[in-house]
Amino acid sequence: MDAEHLSQIRRNPAVLAPGGVRHLVLEVLAYAADEAESGGGGRCVVILHPDGSMSVADDGRGTDTRVDDQGQVVKKPVMASKDLRFFDNSDAPLLPDGHPRRGMSVVAAFSVWLVHTNRRRGGAWTQRYEHGVPVTGLTPISDDGTTGTTVHFLPDGHLGEPGEGLAGELVGFAGQWGMLSVEVDDRRSR
Repeated sequence: MDAEHLSQIRRNPAVLAPGGVRHLVLEVLAYAADEAESGGGGRCVVILHPDGSMSVADDGRGTDTRVDDQGQVVKKPVMASKDLRFFDNSDAPLLPDGHPRRGMSVVAAFSVWLVHTNRRRGGAWTQRYEHGVPVTGLTPISDDGTTGTTVHFLPDGHLGEPGEGLAGELVGFAGQWGMLSVEVDDRRSR
């Protein structure tokens, strides 16, 4: 875990999470879009929960779980470390909101809690983070025959409340990722 990296993120919400909650959801959707692009298309469901949390679930192949020479899962807290593909890259791709992509550590750092569930053929696991820090190891869960990744998180209140128009904005932004079909289920007012 990179505590200094998480601290740096939290000191710069206007730069690293411009637009607040909307930007965090776009950071997660970008990974689903990558998966859809590499797999020839994909589907994703964003749920805006009544408790203020958000979940983003895709039907991709799931996060690649690494194993060491002894066949043990390598427990790298990816949500709490720099995603070197984006965070320090001055040429980071832009998200549909026009701001640079930074990576999942931004989502984790600006979340009270985050649960990452990974379903791959031959294995599935989940891991919980609080304020970007892993508080559980990779916990195996039963294989239900599906693949994909779900990121369920509660954004920190300092980012502000997501507006009523968030669902429509997300659908509009998602349309910019041609290979990814996005459905938004807004359960906040039910």
